[in-house]
Amino acid sequence: MRPDPAATEDEHRFAAFVRTLGRGPGRSRALTRLEAQAALTMVLNGEADPYQVGAFLMLLRYRGEDAAEMAGLVDAARVHLGAGLPAGVAPVDLDWPSYGAGRTRGAPWFLLAALALARAGHRVLMHGSNEFSRGTTVADGLAALGMRPAASIEDAAALLDATGFAYLPLRVISPGLDALLGLRRLLGLRSPLNTAARMLNPFDAPAGVDGVFHPAYLALHLATASLLNRPRLTVVKGGGGEAERNPAKAVIAQWHDARLGTGEATLPPIGLGAGQDESGTNAFQATWRDTGPGTPTVLATIALGLLALGRPAVAIDAEAATLWQARHG
Repeated sequence: MRPDPAATEDEHRFAAFVRTLGRGPGRSRALTRLEAQAALTMVLNGEADPYQVGAFLMLLRYRGEDAAEMAGLVDAARVHLGAGLPAGVAPVDLDWPSYGAGRTRGAPWFLLAALALARAGHRVLMHGSNEFSRGTTVADGLAALGMRPAASIEDAAALLDATGFAYLPLRVISPGLDALLGLRRLLGLRSPLNTAARMLNPFDAPAGVDGVFHPAYLALHLATASLLNRPRLTVVKGGGGEAERNPAKAVIAQWHDARLGTGEATLPPIGLGAGQDESGTNAFQATWRDTGPGTPTVLATIALGLLALGRPAVAIDAEAATLWQARHG
């Protein structure tokens, strides 16, 4: 960051970032990628005052999320958590973030889709925080199936080798970033770090699938993925901001592919999803064991996962049905 003529000799180093974001109309601007990386690195290292952190997060939100700025935040977060595949661990096929906080969410049907993909031989790493969701969390969904989250990165690697699936809570891989997301309780609003967390891809999977709550974030995610040199990322507007396809209506999936560029496909409706009164733990268990009310949503979301992995859109619904039928055998 260039020397700021408005700075004083005794000013805290972090103040320059707040000032850049918070100057009046026509003078403020988004941070560059390098500035955003430096700013979040200071925050995660405990080098910024809590007042500065609150101002920083809310100014980022108020200005609106910027792709280069977001890429810098992701850069800092990945360095902080030591992102990358642990030595000796087979590659992960699909990165699946879960940071939705929908107030009307029920069961995490997308979890069943991810588990079915794992049973079919696709190694899936899910990571996230459902702390602000009013529905069943991923951790609770796993418990209902007799499974558990990973307790460490090493444990996640072991679970991936054993089952093809692992869920890494954000608090395990980055307690500092998790605490920053938790500031929503004090500030009353989510911050752009929620988006950065979704883009972490901690095990460097070549493909990712993500959901957003507001359609405007679709372009942001794809542009950020391009700046981060992600091989492939597929994004949809999903229920509660999760990567979950609504089976009752057409859903537009958009993707960034480093080789093929950007693209999109309209995925047709295939059935009716479960209602809120059918979204409890019993319905969740019943759907996994046999055919419960969430089956159409799960089938639709398996197909979304296959699209994220690079399957042609015309074939994914039929392949999803076959894969689902074979999940227990």
